[in-house]
Amino acid sequence: MKCDDFRGIAISPIISKVFEYCLVERFSDYFVCSDNQFGFKKGLSCNHAVYSMPRIVETIIKEGNIANSCSIDLSQAFDKVNNFGLYLKLMKRRIPVELLAVFENWPSGCFAWDGI
Repeated sequence: MKCDDFRGIAISPIISKVFEYCLVERFSDYFVCSDNQFGFKKGLSCNHAVYSMPRIVETIIKEGNIANSCSIDLSQAFDKVNNFGLYLKLMKRRIPVELLAVFENWPSGCFAWDGI
């Protein structure tokens, strides 16, 4: 095991949480997602997805169609996001410039301290 095998955990201070709640309150109209998304949604979990999947497949088959399923583990994808491409997609969705500026500058203002 080497230190390079691990990465730090970001712990947001209280002021950051307050800021996040303010962003959600101010821009809530832009934070809409599909009803088919279960992760990162208040009140929903993996259990809901596990319950819903067989029901959806059953409905598709009853209608005489073929159901195909594809599962993808995106746990490592976060570190590989093309930020420039993401910003372009957000601009096409007409996200306010103020919110884009927050998304662009927030990560650059964060740092990890190892205490050494």
